[in-house]
Amino acid sequence: MGDKRYRGKILKLLRQDWTVAVLFLAPSLIGFAIFYLIPFVMGFFYSFQDSTVDGSFVGFDNYNELYASGSFRKAATNTFLFTGISVPLIVVLSLLFAILLNQKLFIRNWLQTAFVLPLVVPVASIVMMWQILFDWNGTVNVWMQSMHIERIDWMKSDWSMGVLVIVYTWKNIGYNIILFLAGLQSIPKDYYETADIEGAGRFHKLIHITLVYLTPTMFFVVLMSIINSFKVFRETYLIAGDYPHDRIYILQHYMNNMFLSLDIQKLTAAATLMVGCILISVTVMLSIERRFRKFMD
Repeated sequence: MGDKRYRGKILKLLRQDWTVAVLFLAPSLIGFAIFYLIPFVMGFFYSFQDSTVDGSFVGFDNYNELYASGSFRKAATNTFLFTGISVPLIVVLSLLFAILLNQKLFIRNWLQTAFVLPLVVPVASIVMMWQILFDWNGTVNVWMQSMHIERIDWMKSDWSMGVLVIVYTWKNIGYNIILFLAGLQSIPKDYYETADIEGAGRFHKLIHITLVYLTPTMFFVVLMSIINSFKVFRETYLIAGDYPHDRIYILQHYMNNMFLSLDIQKLTAAATLMVGCILISVTVMLSIERRFRKFMD
């Protein structure tokens, strides 16, 4: 009798929705904890120690060394500069292209495929293509030479930041366009019909209807763009190597070099600061979104 009651309780528990949800999420949660959460927590504690093995607590000494490091300041400045340029650019371009693709165009399907294609192309292939374009003997320099313009060593000059912004925008713009298209298609057509009856122009409908109802989508796109801007290391590393030009030496380069030199304390301190900046950005954006929703309500 006891076994039957025990089995009945188990079956009843398994039939509950939250139990089923936990069982489905458990593999992902376990993997996230093992490969992301636990290593980050360990790294956070290492950033306050002088050694990873039998280390002693040194407070903020590792962070003070970071602030005193010229290479770290340069990497942080370049990272925030890249984010400040690329995120507004990709948000504006993806919104404009989404509005364009939301219209009835005869090349609409072709354009959608062209924008989404970079999402499925491997990073190595993307880098090879951009190397062909911006190499010293690449396509762009050949065109410039044919127009009697002096060649530019794109990845070893101040132009390298511009190249990196172009690569990032081209790689990620398709994802943002999909999100904006989903937001545009969820706006009721009645609002536009009512505005047409009242004689509203295109600019008025864009400002007072489209952008207002796209605000939640826009906040999400901005957040994803900021997060993706901190993940551009693969492209930069494959294009320019361990020590690229000073203009595109970013935080991930600094952390990678600290890992190669086994300076785990500076590595973990830099990683903690970067994650902290991302969390602050996300928190501020979510706070602004909540206030905007209350204002709209």
